[in-house]
Amino acid sequence: MADRNVFPAVWAYSNLSANATTTIKSGSGIFHGVTINNVGAGGNTLTVYDNTAGSGTVIATIDTVELNGRYLPFDVRFGTGLTVVMATGTAADITVTYQ
Repeated sequence: MADRNVFPAVWAYSNLSANATTTIKSGSGIFHGVTINNVGAGGNTLTVYDNTAGSGTVIATIDTVELNGRYLPFDVRFGTGLTVVMATGTAADITVTYQ
């Protein structure tokens, strides 16, 4: 009989609210998703990379201006690392979930 109290995954998180390049995790893992807690302004974007730098393989490019309160699920594997770049205009407040 399976243990009903076992969760299939425990997600780590990182909350960001400034325009910057941020390496969230080095090495492989799973990018679970991103929540736009408060929108950005002036064309603010969030680019998610499979890398330990703000370049290379793009997982997603997200317009943070139009998505207030939205959770965007991805559930994709990354191999090198998880880095996000928030840029342009006024930064959004976001939460990135990953494993």
